[in-house]
Amino acid sequence: MIHQIKSQTQHSTVLPQQIQLLKLFHLTGTELQDRIREELNENPLLEETQAPDHDEEPTKDTVQDYQDEEEYKYDDIPDYRLEHNNYLSEQNLPQFPLLERYDFRKDLKEQARFILEKGEEMEIANYLIDSLNDSGLLDQSMEEITDDYSFRKGKAVDAGQIEAIRSEIKKLGTGGAGCFTIREYLLYQLHQMNVRSPNVKKAISLMEKYFTSFAYRNAEKVLDGLGIDKHELKIVLKLIRNCKLKPVTEIDTSGASGTIIPDFIVRRNGDGYEVTLHHQRSSTLFINSAMSATISKQNPSDKRTLEYLKSKLNSAQWFVDAVRQREITMHKVMRVIIEYQFDYFKNGEIAHLKPMILKNITDNSGVDISTISRITCNKYADTHFGTIRLKDLFSEGIENANGRNISNRVIQSAIEEIVKNEDKKKQLTDRQLVTLLSNKGFDIARRTVAKYREQLGIPAAQFRSLLVS
Repeated sequence: MIHQIKSQTQHSTVLPQQIQLLKLFHLTGTELQDRIREELNENPLLEETQAPDHDEEPTKDTVQDYQDEEEYKYDDIPDYRLEHNNYLSEQNLPQFPLLERYDFRKDLKEQARFILEKGEEMEIANYLIDSLNDSGLLDQSMEEITDDYSFRKGKAVDAGQIEAIRSEIKKLGTGGAGCFTIREYLLYQLHQMNVRSPNVKKAISLMEKYFTSFAYRNAEKVLDGLGIDKHELKIVLKLIRNCKLKPVTEIDTSGASGTIIPDFIVRRNGDGYEVTLHHQRSSTLFINSAMSATISKQNPSDKRTLEYLKSKLNSAQWFVDAVRQREITMHKVMRVIIEYQFDYFKNGEIAHLKPMILKNITDNSGVDISTISRITCNKYADTHFGTIRLKDLFSEGIENANGRNISNRVIQSAIEEIVKNEDKKKQLTDRQLVTLLSNKGFDIARRTVAKYREQLGIPAAQFRSLLVS
């Protein structure tokens, strides 16, 4: 017997324009400039005007922006002055030698071009290389990388395809760039040695099968598993000690430092704070009024041209509105973050950082979590105490001995300080860190200490001891 059943269900549908808007939220200020440049090249109805810099003092060049032929012919300016001005600004001469900065990411990309095909392979390679931290390791998991890359491209990308490109990247340069952990990088180096050597085989076996036992200093289990004595273990450990802990140990051979362009500028204003964007772009974008006016005058018989112009007009109008909405939302979110972390923004002390998750900002701003996640991703703020990464302001909370909710960033900072001041010849184990943290009022489990230590990129005590000859 056939039955009819009525039911009501709720589901949300993400429209293509909403996806495009989320992508704009995800972009940094520099990436947005590139996106605007692309849109200007593709859409004839979209134009941009350069916003005047009101802080800039007028100069001789800005007062008179042209010369007629007679003025130019009889302007007695020595040739050497003209040649010099082709290279260096007269009002901004360098006071020190210009040093070339070594960029290992650029070097890896250049090498990748010779072993990978153009198109999607190089796009994935460039994305992975740009995702490397300053040590040459990947901080995100393969699942996170796959999801993020798929979202950026607007299509599902297989993790196996990304893993295949990652394997090729690991072969570039001195080798090992793109590993997820120090353990993986050590294994990579061991596999580049003579794997027929008994000592190399034992070192690989130790890292692959008995790493956990080694990390917890269970020497007996390691010795029994490898079938060696303590003397042979010392030889194996010496072999591992000769390996590097990071694929990139020195980014800048010239002494110059990388430049971070902040998206937000936060300045104190009395008892409060003033938030501005480093690049306010919505006010410089506009629709070409002359071309848009011709659409209404277009001959209806030329339907193709009319449809093309209308689609470009709609696209341009949406893009201008989207950039404006991005800036309004960024202002709103940043103001709520400052209000929530008001004590921290006074002096930038980690101890004043409150536990904060995305939902806290959602509840106080009315902006959904996915939007906040993209606005705060890869964004920096310039403050009176330095440049900060917005993602670093978000942290879970742990209750201390006094019942107060403490940000895990505060605990991580304490771990960093303890390890920094430890006896380099007798590194502290995670259990010893638990005891020292407890003395500071942080009662947390050993596995939590291990998790925070790994998030900070601090190797286990055994690996730290390998640095000591």
